[in-house]
Amino acid sequence: MTEQGIQTLRLEFDVDDCSMVHLLEQDGGESPSPARRLGDVEIREGLVDLFISVQWGNGIPFTVTVADRDPGPGLDDYEDITEIDYYSPSGRLMMAGFTFDWDEEKAPRLPPLPAGPGNYRLRYHVRGADSESCGEGDYHLQIWPSAPAEPVVLKATSHHATQMRDPGVVGGGF
Repeated sequence: MTEQGIQTLRLEFDVDDCSMVHLLEQDGGESPSPARRLGDVEIREGLVDLFISVQWGNGIPFTVTVADRDPGPGLDDYEDITEIDYYSPSGRLMMAGFTFDWDEEKAPRLPPLPAGPGNYRLRYHVRGADSESCGEGDYHLQIWPSAPAEPVVLKATSHHATQMRDPGVVGGGF
């Protein structure tokens, strides 16, 4: 789907283990974004991990929107929504599921980021985390240029998100 300044892609990823999809720089460079985790999003070692609710699977559907402005959150459609900054030194990103036989040529390239290199906001929507779902529309990532801002949880209603917020839970990330 394409709207003036907004491009939405439907992608599918194979995940061999670890319940995650990666967002990476196309040129293999590393973002200077500081390492941090908020809910189901973790920035580390030059890439962004987007956690999904199934440990592995083939053809896991994933929606990505690249926009020139904030496309607005899907508050009524998702259980958990987090936002975090990401600095792209290249303005060109790709995505891949966690696999043991990584093939960069098969990784889908996203449209060039609208403002080129710079700071972007990532808003990650998740639905079905408690049921280990991986249906169409369960995972939606939005990317748009933004001034730096603090990470924020917009919505956290799943049991999974509640556990992630509890500092006593190992691996908690809110």
